[in-house]
Amino acid sequence: MKVTALAIPDVKLITPKIFRDDRGFFSETFNVRVLAEGGVAGHFVQDNHSLSTQQGVVRGLHYQLPPTAQDKLVRVIRGAILDVAVDIREGSPTYGRHVAVTLSAENWDQLWIPKGFAHGFCTLEPDTEVVYKVTDYYAPEFDRSLRWNDPDLGIKWPVSADLAVLSAKDAAAPLFRDLNRPFQY
Repeated sequence: MKVTALAIPDVKLITPKIFRDDRGFFSETFNVRVLAEGGVAGHFVQDNHSLSTQQGVVRGLHYQLPPTAQDKLVRVIRGAILDVAVDIREGSPTYGRHVAVTLSAENWDQLWIPKGFAHGFCTLEPDTEVVYKVTDYYAPEFDRSLRWNDPDLGIKWPVSADLAVLSAKDAAAPLFRDLNRPFQY
């Protein structure tokens, strides 16, 4: 398993080894020791699994406020997504910037998104399944979101606003400039 820091170094790309043969494959997708050595440390308490049946489904940009802020370890087991993490830690040298990577069942990569980042993704294929581990329980009273296509964030999504498939909550999410800055660097 390889852990690589991205343009925002606190966000990490994790590339598990995959061993294929005529029976299929084997892969170690989670190893506390290896991840900790790569700067990925968290005690996971919940696994989440989403299915998006259409290409162009956008989920996010989501985060949870302290005291229930969540680190996330995201992977795709079927299909593909553009996965995005936006730094919302006031005082960070990368505040308001984002990283975006393609995660797919084919490339088998994972993304580590620490607390203080808003997270979202767009499906690149129909019938895409995403699974992710989180370090705190879902708490609806602390659940927040940012507008996925806020021009101030400059995210190059693979779907236009008129074709994106969104929840009502995500379509009405506030803009980045209206963020109450809940995280400090």
